[in-house]
Amino acid sequence: MKIAVFCGSSAGNNIEYINATKRLGKYFAQNNIEVVYGGGNVGLMGTIADSVMENGGKVYGVIPEKLKEKELAHRGITELKVVSNMHERKAAMAELADAFVVLPGGAGTLEEIFEVWTWAQLGFHNKPCAFFNINGFYDKLFEMIDNMCEAEFLKQEYSDMLIKTDNQEELLKAIKEYLPPKQKW
Repeated sequence: MKIAVFCGSSAGNNIEYINATKRLGKYFAQNNIEVVYGGGNVGLMGTIADSVMENGGKVYGVIPEKLKEKELAHRGITELKVVSNMHERKAAMAELADAFVVLPGGAGTLEEIFEVWTWAQLGFHNKPCAFFNINGFYDKLFEMIDNMCEAEFLKQEYSDMLIKTDNQEELLKAIKEYLPPKQKW
C-alpha cells in the first residue's frame, strides 16, 4: 500500500511534531507501507522521508522543478519525480497513492488534503483521507468542520468520512477498513 503524506516544509515549534513524524515513518516502514510525498528534504517532509528510509521502507517524492532548483529536493529516497508545477505534483501524488494522510503543516498542507477530500466527496476517488492529529494540532480545524455541518454547508457523512486520530495503529486500521460514503450525485 502507498500512502500520500501531506505535511509541513517546516518542523514547527514543538519537538513532538518531529518525534511523532519519525515514529509514524518507522511504523509505516515496519508495516510495508510505502510513502508518497512532496519530495522535499526539509521540515516534516524530510523527517517522514528519512524515517521511512532509515527503517527499510520505500519513499516516492514528487517535486516541481522550481523547488528542485532551490535545492529542496531529497536525494536519498527511493525515487524522485520532477514535474512542471504544483498541479502536476498533486495529480501525480493522487495517482500513486492508495490513501492520504495529513500531518501538521501550513496553508499548502491544508490545500492538499482539502483537495483530495473534496475529490472523495465528489466521487472522483474512493481513497481514505486521514488527519494524523499530533498534539491536537487539528482540533480547531475539526471544530470548523463541525461548524460547516451545523450551518448545512457540509453533510455530516462527509465530515464523518475523515479519519481523525493521533494513534498510528488506529490510523492504519481505519485506512485498511475504510468504506467511502455514497456518492454525492
